[in-house]
Amino acid sequence: METLLLRADNQPDRERAGEILRQGGLVAIPTETVYGLAANALDGRAVRKIFAAKGRPADNPLIVHISDFSQLAPLVDSVPEAARKLAQAFWPGPLTVILPKSPLIPMETSGGLDTVAVRLPAHPAARAVIDAAGVPLAAPSANLSGRPSPTAFTHVQADLAGRVDALLDGGDCPVGVESTVITLAGGTPTVLRPGGVTLRQLRAVLGQVDLDPAVLRQLEDGAKAASPGMKYKHYAPQAAVALVDASPESYARYVNGKGDGWALCFDEDVAALTVPSVSLGPRYDGARQAQRLFWALHRLDELGVDAAYAHCPRRAGVSLAVYNRLVRAAGFSILRPGGPVVVGLTGPSGAGKSTVAKLLEKGGCVSVDCDALTRSPQVYDTACLAELRGAFGDAVAPGGILDRHELARRAFPTKEGRKALGEITFPRILTALRERVEELAAKGRPILLDAPTLFEAGLDAVCVRILVVTAPREERLRRVIARDGVSREEALARFSAQQKEDFYTDRADYVIENGPGMQLEGQARWVLEELDSIMEAKGGAEGHRL
Repeated sequence: METLLLRADNQPDRERAGEILRQGGLVAIPTETVYGLAANALDGRAVRKIFAAKGRPADNPLIVHISDFSQLAPLVDSVPEAARKLAQAFWPGPLTVILPKSPLIPMETSGGLDTVAVRLPAHPAARAVIDAAGVPLAAPSANLSGRPSPTAFTHVQADLAGRVDALLDGGDCPVGVESTVITLAGGTPTVLRPGGVTLRQLRAVLGQVDLDPAVLRQLEDGAKAASPGMKYKHYAPQAAVALVDASPESYARYVNGKGDGWALCFDEDVAALTVPSVSLGPRYDGARQAQRLFWALHRLDELGVDAAYAHCPRRAGVSLAVYNRLVRAAGFSILRPGGPVVVGLTGPSGAGKSTVAKLLEKGGCVSVDCDALTRSPQVYDTACLAELRGAFGDAVAPGGILDRHELARRAFPTKEGRKALGEITFPRILTALRERVEELAAKGRPILLDAPTLFEAGLDAVCVRILVVTAPREERLRRVIARDGVSREEALARFSAQQKEDFYTDRADYVIENGPGMQLEGQARWVLEELDSIMEAKGGAEGHRL
């Protein structure tokens, strides 16, 4: 088949794409998430061509794309208020909503289900093509089934040239992973596939929103896929991918020790690796990881890599979408190297970290008070005191004895002072922490690092999970004033010198909300169950199948 190459920034080309689609053909089009292989969603015969071109199983439902909210009503049985709220908040954008379908939707489009998945893309070229076609478009990712999704036009060409009628070049896709899919067709709204719209954002609009277990685990044999990306092995490059769930330090040791493959890692990992690597971006930047994920998987193929060890991303925020794709690329097998399970416990002042730590200790964890550790003679030894005097003056350690108040007075007011203090003390704190963790590892329990400056001190390098405790700002102020006997103005001054709440939550694997009326015990119990599952799977060089 001859495949036309068209440009998304050319109006006649967009019109030509619409004409091909109107006549029952296939066109690969750009969206803000990934490229989609489009056909007339109302034409069952045209939709069958998508499955043939991709080699896609026919029971895998497709997403219908529209260019205006008014086009939703004819496709569904009814438009509930929840759908209107979601559309107002996130459309146009990377969110797909599942609703009971109308008779207009053929079974080929819905994968044999009585529901339909619909979204309104943000990419202007995608909406222009829908308008030019005059019909809604069914459009799964424009790749061969099971392969990494295409976020660049070269990816689309490599997979589909000669298999479809036309390819529309729109450059790179800015989001980089497929849309979030939420179903409103049952009871509680439930996310079936994570994407650029996060669970936290959805809950801010709808209240309770559940996460389907199949997001994190393999769908049971014989189960019906309610959303694209749930049932089959997806996103896999030619290289064998293994997902390594470990702290940065443990990940580097494991991958360096294997020595037989590449690292698919984060920027912060690269310096510690002795094997070649492809980076997904910063450890805590889920949006950047999403943008680079499919590029990175394609890059492994371009490099001829046989085996890749992927550093497991967080299972929260946009990083949850990255995890969801990687665990499928790895065939749901996760490697968890041996060693202690270390959890960083942090959050803003007054959130109640100590209260949460006590609950987790009752559940079997052991904890390290990192504030106490930082005050130990092991950190502030003779060499350290000499460096502090050189940086801040002799008055911070007169007669070789540290004056903490004077050090704080001189170091904390400026960014430069805090940086200098950290450069002197943080490496020593990390060394002392490693020794303490080694001592506690013999207990065979999860280890909590209660550390207000977990990230600033680099202590997160030994953590396999991050637990953040939050509370409303006014509640935190009340607690700090009562606890420390300071004025409201003094408490506010402390807050202004600290990181904002989203600094912590954007880096968290787990968030415990410790505001009035919150059920701390239930939240802590859920975290303990998660940690228990990690402990059970530890030491598995052979891997652990979800």
